[in-house]
Amino acid sequence: MSTLPPPPQQLVDGKLVGAATTYPILNPATGAEIGRAPDGSADDVEAAIAAARRAFDETDWSTDVALRVRCLRQLHQALLDHADEFRALTRAEVGMPDFMMGAAGFDVPVDGLRWVTDLAETYAWETDLGVASPMGIASRRTVRREAVGVVAAITPWNVPTQINLAKIGPALAAGCTVVLKPAPDTPWVACELGRLVAEHTDLPPGVLNVVTPSSNEVAAELSSDPRVDMVSFTGSTATGRAIMAAAAPTLKKVFLELGGKSAAIALDDADVAAVAGATAFAACIHAGQGCAITTRLIVPRDRYDEAVSVAAATMESIGAKSPEDPGAICGPVISAVQRDRVEAYLRLAVEEGGRFATGGSVIDQDGFWVEPTVVAGLDNSSRLAQEEIFGPVLVVIAHDGDDDAVRIANDSAYGLSGSVDSASLERATAVAARIRTGTLAVNGGVWFSPDAPFGGYKQSGVGREMGVAGFEEYLETKTLAFPA
Repeated sequence: MSTLPPPPQQLVDGKLVGAATTYPILNPATGAEIGRAPDGSADDVEAAIAAARRAFDETDWSTDVALRVRCLRQLHQALLDHADEFRALTRAEVGMPDFMMGAAGFDVPVDGLRWVTDLAETYAWETDLGVASPMGIASRRTVRREAVGVVAAITPWNVPTQINLAKIGPALAAGCTVVLKPAPDTPWVACELGRLVAEHTDLPPGVLNVVTPSSNEVAAELSSDPRVDMVSFTGSTATGRAIMAAAAPTLKKVFLELGGKSAAIALDDADVAAVAGATAFAACIHAGQGCAITTRLIVPRDRYDEAVSVAAATMESIGAKSPEDPGAICGPVISAVQRDRVEAYLRLAVEEGGRFATGGSVIDQDGFWVEPTVVAGLDNSSRLAQEEIFGPVLVVIAHDGDDDAVRIANDSAYGLSGSVDSASLERATAVAARIRTGTLAVNGGVWFSPDAPFGGYKQSGVGREMGVAGFEEYLETKTLAFPA
């Protein structure tokens, strides 16, 4: 406990504040209480929205690029200065192994904050369209990009620092003000972000607010309040639908990054064993709690048994280990609720006629643990192959050639990510072009980077996060015309 930062507090209108009541924060590796979070009330959410509205309407935050750049650089430095504390907190609260810290757990999102700050500093906020004579009137036209306004950023528990920063970074850089509402399972890392802003930056009061209600009813106010101009949400597709519906009466802008059931395709000339091993490894990372993780392995029918065997052996070699173990890849799932959800899917796998090549059970120990699991014997119509499980569970499916592999990959409500492997880069690229997903790894390429837009097709979401496209989600476009 001594390595953790101060107890969590909300940030409202520039002040660190508690709440009348609190709720427990559990270490998912042990199930033990490690702290208590302020249970933000409807009054806290109201105060945060009002502060964000006032900061946008009554200060020069939205127009002062230099101020925004200075404040975001201060936050970036504060994150670097407190990196060890942040990593320790993430291990304890999220159950995330150190393996993830060099990627989505900490390093990449912190670098992403630097990247979007650099972008804001050099961005072309105005574009000259030159002179034209519409309807015979000579006019000089300018296109100006301006901040959307007040943003409600609603984030999940799986990689909270990455998603918190992927929202507040570009929103603040664009000139928006923000109310950040993290998941009740991981409020502390969001509160720590708020503390660093309050204590180490010059952000004006109300520009960033962090509230941590446990109640979905209290949080729902963020989606429906007319003072909020945009909702940026990452989480389940079901919740995304509810947020879109709540936002509809006020026609506010909505960004949604939702679920996935991504396919890893090995074509018949690929090194199937290598693809199977890599995909099984990926499905174990952070106990499979990643929306873009490839959780369907699609392999040639005549190599099916080999792929299942290699995937199972890989998962057995990884196992489920404490996040404190330097060699841990697969840690606990976040909560008892999530453990029970995954266990229900494991029971369903048997009911649907599948078999476990390895795993298939929860682990009976303190905390919330599931065995890394390979499911064989199911086709793509099974619920295991169609629904997002969010646990260390990989379903292996046979294909009968390139067209069939594409058909299987696209036979999904989701379209977030995936991969294609072939001995021929040209062939792999041709197949990748036919897969309807927002990101694709071809022959081992890596797309995850601050400058690369991320998001999905179909029910995987609306809009893009990261990259220039992610920054521009938080901008409006205004066209001005002047006499020539």
